[in-house]
Amino acid sequence: MADLEVYKNLSPEKVERCMGVMQSGTQMIKLKRGTKGLVRLFYLDEHRTRLRWRPSRKSEKAKILIDSIYKVTEGRQSEIFHRQAEGNFDPSCCFTIYHGNHMESLDLITSNPEEARTWITGLKYLMAGISDEDSLAKRQRTHNQWVKQTFEEADKNGDGLLNIEEIHQLMHKLNVNLPRRKVRQMFQEADTDENQGTLTFEEFCVFYKMMSLRRDLYLLLLSYSDKKDHLTVEELAQFLKVEQKMTNVTTEYCIDVIRKFEVSEENKAKNVLGIEGFTNFMRSPACDIFNPLHHEVYQDMDQPLCNYYIASSHNTYLTGDQLLSQSKVDMYARVLQEGCRCVEVDCWDGPDGEPVVHHGYTLTSKILFRDVVETINKHAFVKNEFPVILSIENHCSVQQQRKIAQYLKEIFQDKLDLSSVDTGETKQLPSPQSLKGKILVKGKKLPYHLGDDAEEGEVSDEDSADEIEDECKFKLHYNNGTTEHQVESFIRKKLESLLKESQIRDKEDPDSFTVRALLKATHEGLNAHLKQHPDVKESGKKAHGRSVMTNFGRHKKTTKSQSKSYSTDDEEDAQQNPGKETGQLYRLGRRRKTMKLCRELSDLVVYMNSVAAQDIVDDGTTGNVLSFSETRAHQVVQQKSEQFMIYNQKQLTRIYPSAYRIDSSNFNPLPYWNAGCQLVALNYQSEGRMMQLNRAKFKTNGNCGYVLKPQQMCKGTFNPFSGDPLPANPKKQLILKVISGQQLPKPPDSMFGDRGEIIDPFVEVEIIGLPVDCCKDQTRVVDDNGFNPVWEETLTFTVHMPEIALVRFLVWDHDPIGRDFVGQRTVTFSSLVPGYRHVYLEGLTEASIFVHITINEIYGKWSPLILNPSYTILHFLGATKNRQLQGLKGLFNKNPRHSSSENNSHYVRKRSIGDRILRRTASAPAKGRKKSKMGFQEMVEIKDSVSEATRDQDGVLRRTTRSLQARPVSMPVDRNLLGALSLPVSETVKDREGKENSLVQI
Repeated sequence: MADLEVYKNLSPEKVERCMGVMQSGTQMIKLKRGTKGLVRLFYLDEHRTRLRWRPSRKSEKAKILIDSIYKVTEGRQSEIFHRQAEGNFDPSCCFTIYHGNHMESLDLITSNPEEARTWITGLKYLMAGISDEDSLAKRQRTHNQWVKQTFEEADKNGDGLLNIEEIHQLMHKLNVNLPRRKVRQMFQEADTDENQGTLTFEEFCVFYKMMSLRRDLYLLLLSYSDKKDHLTVEELAQFLKVEQKMTNVTTEYCIDVIRKFEVSEENKAKNVLGIEGFTNFMRSPACDIFNPLHHEVYQDMDQPLCNYYIASSHNTYLTGDQLLSQSKVDMYARVLQEGCRCVEVDCWDGPDGEPVVHHGYTLTSKILFRDVVETINKHAFVKNEFPVILSIENHCSVQQQRKIAQYLKEIFQDKLDLSSVDTGETKQLPSPQSLKGKILVKGKKLPYHLGDDAEEGEVSDEDSADEIEDECKFKLHYNNGTTEHQVESFIRKKLESLLKESQIRDKEDPDSFTVRALLKATHEGLNAHLKQHPDVKESGKKAHGRSVMTNFGRHKKTTKSQSKSYSTDDEEDAQQNPGKETGQLYRLGRRRKTMKLCRELSDLVVYMNSVAAQDIVDDGTTGNVLSFSETRAHQVVQQKSEQFMIYNQKQLTRIYPSAYRIDSSNFNPLPYWNAGCQLVALNYQSEGRMMQLNRAKFKTNGNCGYVLKPQQMCKGTFNPFSGDPLPANPKKQLILKVISGQQLPKPPDSMFGDRGEIIDPFVEVEIIGLPVDCCKDQTRVVDDNGFNPVWEETLTFTVHMPEIALVRFLVWDHDPIGRDFVGQRTVTFSSLVPGYRHVYLEGLTEASIFVHITINEIYGKWSPLILNPSYTILHFLGATKNRQLQGLKGLFNKNPRHSSSENNSHYVRKRSIGDRILRRTASAPAKGRKKSKMGFQEMVEIKDSVSEATRDQDGVLRRTTRSLQARPVSMPVDRNLLGALSLPVSETVKDREGKENSLVQI
């Protein structure tokens, strides 16, 4: 960050003085919401990687990683400080540390200004060092920290030595299942000092290296070294050319590899690479699965904006759920630095004529619009210069709209001036390249027929707030002494308990707890609470007695008022005739309310005019942005995917989450990317599968927030649901050999933590792209080994449109009643590099899987049964008899308002606990048995054709794909289906546990 630059060049004396004070510890007051300050001793650990404090009930969790610190602010700037009386604390003794994904704040007060200055300087110096690291230095630093931390945690008595019993406990924690005799032998070889029977940290490093010796890498080295224990410069060059498919490999490059990675001075002198140096090289970023060239912008950035996917966030200011969470200006800084290029600002009238930003009709906190604009201005172009889109959701009066326009012009200044932007051909949107350093305001624009002299006018009011208004709107009234704090407190507790319940599930099972159910349960809980507490119960009066809220969680009903009315006939007609043509591109049959818009704000909107679907007229104009909630967009994608794709070749479309996602969960962005939608807005504060897909998609092209769409989507058209959408184009064949795993931890939500059983891991690989490309395959299970499991299995996939495909690697721990999520890494297909590669799991320091990648092109005529067996069952079901899969049922949801499933944009019935246990049992592989390939289609549900139990843990269909398909007895679901198709069933065989499995011959 720019403000950290000055801290990189501090004098060594000043650095050491700061570090010394911080490592010795300083007593400070820790402010907490709603409580008096707590006095704690804060200190920096000896490795300078963590800030810790004591005493604390959290014990080991009482720490903040320096890596996770986003910023340090001086003085009383945070919200918690603002709640304190003005004269309580000296501002020069106060500072705040913001950290983590949700911008949590640690608010501290020192006893004197000098201590505060020392801590602020020291923390910013450490942050500057981390921001300046290259990928190799960071990988080495995190490895060293991990080894040191592992040693310290194993040292139970804190004497700086590990005895044999502590080593055995550590081996269990690291998921190593070696004979005790072997462990003792390695222990004795490492124990070389006078103090026999214990290992110092240096001796432990030797022990850890012996334990970590990789047989797979050693055999690979032998195969290229003519069975020597090292590689010469020529042999290393041969390996890089043949296996890693590197071009222009020079002698100088190979010597540089030896110099960087070899640990033996003797080997360095001879210019050879031994096994330890070879291991270091293979585990370095140079041999990561992600193409290092894609860390920089490499795509053509001179095409119109509509030709790019644009990283977009929804309700950017929120740190958590949509009802009660905090709004923070720092969220804008965080998402912009993560690569997001379209941020949302919900503007409402505030006190004293100052517009505020928050989620309307909820209890989310409010922040000043001016502060938001200043934060965006400061952070918009720190990491890249490509344009930022400001999605203004305007709910303000004309007076405060003028204030909004004034702040935008004053703060952004020439960043808003688009007069010099080159648009190239006429009637074409400008390119990201031509808009570098510019802020684009997306919002309403006054109609042209009003003329330039009109100071204000009526425009349609269409956005996400429209959907929330009657769905989950809080209308608070209080009587009998009830306070807003009491109501908020109860709702917060109810919501938190429901959210915790929703998290007790498989992380890859997005349908295990729906937002619809969450909303309903919250409503029911509030009603029960009101009955039990007469002091807050409704009075007998009809309208005035409502003490808490109205219309919370209720279905939307037709209402009539001066400001807004709905066309009942159009609504019903649209539901009964979902495919009916209306003469325009799309018509969703709902009349919108209108609002007044001032000329000053309207004039700031260039190229980004927000329009409603029913207002679209194909008159050749450019600069319209069509906004859809996920539920309405789902209809368009299913009914008119090809027309939608053509529209997106000239204009922009923004998709935002349903109002029912009060927990800030995310919908599946894939169907909308497949239709060419550019602005698919997600809740960046919510981790999970969907944000992982979004992060992977935009990491390519230098993480600049703009990714070029495939040319087939920019010109011409194709049906994304087709069985062969691009018959004239070659397909890509991915041959993936899953070789081994390294340092795989126990599942993050393991009930027994480190004391739990050693894991039984297996790897699942998933292709995510066009429906025809979506499929999964997985390896067998390796018993009792998470430290260095070996699979040596080859998985093969065929991909029709690799430009938009994602490859997702998941590691699971097999469990008798299902499987537990260990970790994942998702990479764009186009960023895969061939050869031997390590796939580091996201968010885990050392955990990786080792693979070999081969990518071939397939030309000519092909059979879907041969090239992509996952396609087979669709043919039997008649799924591709026409271009839009009209043979499948459940493609269109007649009542999309009830949407809640995370993976599919239409409602899925909640399953019973028994159903889910059966589903999990069926989806987990039996130990020692090779898993068969499964098809995976994220956008399509076959509700009436296939029984529910054939769905996998993601709530989507899993289809048999190989000629021989083994299934557990516990999953008889396919029998009826396959029987109805009159497919021959082969003989029954017994597996190694004696259970019978039907082998179905397809």
